[in-house]
Amino acid sequence: MDTSTSIVGRGNRDGARLFREWFDGLKQAAEREERAAYVFVMGSLNEILKSFDIPVTFPEITSLQLAVRREAHEYLQVAEDQGYSPDICGYVKADVAVQLMNGEHPMGRIPKPSMAVYTNACNTYVKWAEIWERMYGIPIFTLDVPGHRQLGIHTRPGDEQFESDRRYVETQIRELIPLCEKVTGRAFDIDRLRETMAHANTMSRSWARILELNASHPSVFNALTDGTIYLGVANALRGTEAGARYFQDLVEEMELKVASGIGTLTEEKHRLAFVGVPCYPIFRRFNEMFAEWGGTFVLSTYLWFASGGSNRGYEYDLVDPIRSLSEGLLLGVRDAMDSMFDQTTMIEESLDGFGIDGVVYHPIKSCRTVSTGLADSRRALLQERDVATLFIESDMMDRRVVSEAQLKNRIDAFFEGLVSRKRHVVAGGR
Repeated sequence: MDTSTSIVGRGNRDGARLFREWFDGLKQAAEREERAAYVFVMGSLNEILKSFDIPVTFPEITSLQLAVRREAHEYLQVAEDQGYSPDICGYVKADVAVQLMNGEHPMGRIPKPSMAVYTNACNTYVKWAEIWERMYGIPIFTLDVPGHRQLGIHTRPGDEQFESDRRYVETQIRELIPLCEKVTGRAFDIDRLRETMAHANTMSRSWARILELNASHPSVFNALTDGTIYLGVANALRGTEAGARYFQDLVEEMELKVASGIGTLTEEKHRLAFVGVPCYPIFRRFNEMFAEWGGTFVLSTYLWFASGGSNRGYEYDLVDPIRSLSEGLLLGVRDAMDSMFDQTTMIEESLDGFGIDGVVYHPIKSCRTVSTGLADSRRALLQERDVATLFIESDMMDRRVVSEAQLKNRIDAFFEGLVSRKRHVVAGGR
């Protein structure tokens, strides 16, 4: 059998399987009446939690899966009937409904929480965790990660300010460990932590390489669709042997595709960058409206911030794991916040290296954290670079505010302009 036949497409197949298995594990935990740690994608501290073998669930992920399966509207309505405003985060409302419905979810019942861990990377995290605290009387742990103080000025390991911030984060991690011991009834095992961190190292190293490989022509994966599959594994299985092995295999697949000239589209005509959160209520159709024009997303800020900053490929020092964990967490969460609030510089730096023809900005109704300021970010980019841009609005959860017809009109007009733009460039070069 041709080796490439078994390797190409393996990442999507195995990713879907591992994701289902993760949900199956949550369902089994719920059936055994075990409780899980509720965490978020930016600063999940999965390395610590996995060392205690506590089930971990990501309410952001379980919520978005409702939208992908076109069932989110029913859950949103349950929460709104309880008084939650239509204007707040759709992820929050969907999760509230899951809790009110005793964990009912189309991919399997979600276990109740035993504790919640969150960072300040998203302002919604704070109020979201307080809902669980009121519902279940559980302990919630807030990890305060200092962001960058000034636009464009980033402190690095070794700098006095960075080391002060790192010690602050390390102190908090050391406070989390006894809480985990109390909740699980298990003693902390630093060698077990080293094991989970070693798997996380493999995953982070591989993730950075995969993103780098998509600069090839043609691109080897779609950052919007394929990338979301990879993100699911990156978050749910971080710190596990299965997750590390999956990403090693994914690097092998992408390198094979680069060497063989295998792209994500039959004919790649337009290379795009995506800024924002995907439109999950019509996820497949949303991407098709770009693919029909030969457009593919080679880059996405979502793959940066929704991976918690692991796109930078930081690797822990296993000799001093807690110190290194605090350093990696500080770097990763800062990068995730920059990906949401200061993505202009990062996009600008990627335009040439990835051969990007256009940038798509996608603010959404129910996530002001990501969406606020995108119009200004677009304006700032256009002041620096002459690049085609598209600004379209919808939502990540609520299909009531998603108009496929309006989106298609805007997308078609964007590509018509992009095609004309390229023709003028070719004509001018003759």
